[in-house]
Amino acid sequence: MTSEFAIAVHALVFLNHKGETLSSDALADNVCTNPARVRKVMAPLKSAGLVGTREGVKGGYYMTIPAEQLTLAQISDALRIPLIKASWKTGSVDKECLVASGMAGIMDGIYGELNELCLSHLAHITIQDIDDQIFHPRSST
Repeated sequence: MTSEFAIAVHALVFLNHKGETLSSDALADNVCTNPARVRKVMAPLKSAGLVGTREGVKGGYYMTIPAEQLTLAQISDALRIPLIKASWKTGSVDKECLVASGMAGIMDGIYGELNELCLSHLAHITIQDIDDQIFHPRSST
């Protein structure tokens, strides 16, 4: 998972909880990051229609989709960042050894499959589900 994904989910849960338009400063304070980073993460969410913005003194971001309909898969799709990826690849296609020359491609395929599985799972989790987990946790007996 990427920090952008975590920031986006956190910001959307907070927007849902507050039920009002919030500035990037207010979101950044709750997420514990800086407003510029929040704006960078929120931009693709706005482009995808998941949030809207208002100008002015009471401006900022607001939810455009009900929390019970907004899935984590939609957020991931809007960010266009793979959930699972390699920051470094082993081997080289220039090597004669089949292991060294083939490993990166094999691993890319595995990462692609894992991303599909993750997105399938995230399609069943909504912003409201997370809100409910925070404010109405199930007690274990």
